[in-house]
Amino acid sequence: MADDSADVSYPSIDPSTFDLIVVGTGLPESVIASAASGAGKSVLHLDPNSFYGSHFCSLTLDDFTSFLHSHLNNPSSSSMEDSTVNDGGDYVIAKLKPRRLYSDIEISSHVSPESLGPSRKFNLDLAGPRVLLCADSAIDLILKSGASHCLEFKSIDATFIYGLDGDGKFLTVPDSRAAIFKDRSLGLTEKNQLMRFFKLVQEHFGSVSADGDRKEERGRISEEDLESPFVVFLKKQRLPPKIKSIILYAIAMADYDQDGPDVSKNLLKTKDVVQSLALYHSSVGRFQNAMGAMIYPIYGQGELPQAFCRRAAVKGALYVMRMPVTSVLLDKENKHYKGVRLASGQDLFSHELVMDPSFTVRLPALLSPSSNLQHEYALVSSLKGIDGKVARGVCIIRGSIKPDLSNLLVVFPPRSLFPEQVTSVRALQLGSNMAVCPSGLSVLYLSSLCDAAAQGKELLEAAMNVLFPRFLSKNCEGSASVETEGTAGETKPTLMWNAIYIQELETGSSEAINLCPMPDGKLDYSDLLESTVKLFEKIYPQQELFPHTVTETTEDDGDFPGDIPE
Repeated sequence: MADDSADVSYPSIDPSTFDLIVVGTGLPESVIASAASGAGKSVLHLDPNSFYGSHFCSLTLDDFTSFLHSHLNNPSSSSMEDSTVNDGGDYVIAKLKPRRLYSDIEISSHVSPESLGPSRKFNLDLAGPRVLLCADSAIDLILKSGASHCLEFKSIDATFIYGLDGDGKFLTVPDSRAAIFKDRSLGLTEKNQLMRFFKLVQEHFGSVSADGDRKEERGRISEEDLESPFVVFLKKQRLPPKIKSIILYAIAMADYDQDGPDVSKNLLKTKDVVQSLALYHSSVGRFQNAMGAMIYPIYGQGELPQAFCRRAAVKGALYVMRMPVTSVLLDKENKHYKGVRLASGQDLFSHELVMDPSFTVRLPALLSPSSNLQHEYALVSSLKGIDGKVARGVCIIRGSIKPDLSNLLVVFPPRSLFPEQVTSVRALQLGSNMAVCPSGLSVLYLSSLCDAAAQGKELLEAAMNVLFPRFLSKNCEGSASVETEGTAGETKPTLMWNAIYIQELETGSSEAINLCPMPDGKLDYSDLLESTVKLFEKIYPQQELFPHTVTETTEDDGDFPGDIPE
């Protein structure tokens, strides 16, 4: 890969023509670059940043802070100013401008920098929290691509759900038959109800073949029930509220309140939730050295795009970092994409272009030949907002939410923090054994979907106040290093540093260029990678994505992909 040099001069790139140019080293872009290079395409992969991962990166503490600070005073480029389309001789030059995707940034340090330790000891995810389910298609993609050779994983030890009994306690989420029997927070009746429901889901999928054909009707959930709201199906099963919340928010990971007065637009269908439950259940025990259903890459989620970049480089892809793309070159006659212009002034050409959607691009209006406005230009943004935003938080803490566990997930279901809470808040704690922070410390990632920044911040701060009772205290500065006792005699973790920010949920579309998805508000990668696979198939409809399996670790009873067994 290209050397990440501090030299401000830009290198000349040779050759100047490629099958594919990819801008940005985020996970979707890196998967496409790896798949294309593996298929024999010539690939040039560019990134204006000095680090890999783009919006899926993991950064040191100083770099993470600098990245967020760079967005504080970076105005949106959605205006028409300085966005004119210039005549470039044989081509139309469509200028690109970065779009601010992060806002309402607040960074607070409650201790001295020396107490946090060296910045380089941290690997902080920009788009956390996020995990991999052991049986998810993302794992299969990692295995097929060979990226598993560049990765190591550890398991998430346990999942907890908050406030089901109204006593402010964290209840363990039982994710297997053995866990249900061991759980002391559930009564015998509740255990039997949960077991019966899990058995129903298993029997349903056991009655359907791999291609979707019915094998037998016994145990199969009816089509009517599958198309109905899942909360209606749960009522038919006569499950108590506690069990319903565990299933909905801690296993199926529903984002929105499913049982409130105004949830019609966010109601999940039974068929979708049942698939999520089946995936979760099949993830438990897939790998021998995974304690539960979820795993996480050592050194942070930024390792995932880097692993795909390494595989692409092995197959011949050319990598150049710190290389901004300033414009897109379009054919004057038909407005089709032809190439890009770099900050160095060099023009490069390719058959296809893939970018992340964090740019505003001024493109010619894509009008019919008969239109008398055919040769006029219009401002076309590559960004199209999805309803809502995602509030993200990163906390550095001393200690652990659960003293005997390093890596865990906490779910705050709707209405568990305050009556108006309509979305779940998720908090993923990672210890130093993940190589994301110094020994003795932990990193906690929080996120929640929201419609407005104020709403998102209120959600995260409410969750943080539960986890760190003195977080919102007026005397926080004088007591930040004081450990507090929990309700059960457990020592509460100490908040040392935190950042809260709002990320726009954006996607994009253009006939001229291919735009990858941004990080979404999900806990896993399934939707992101599904969109990425579809984009690759659109670009190369005759080409199979990673057709050859390059690793032998594909059995369900094997070890983690990429992990060296002890």
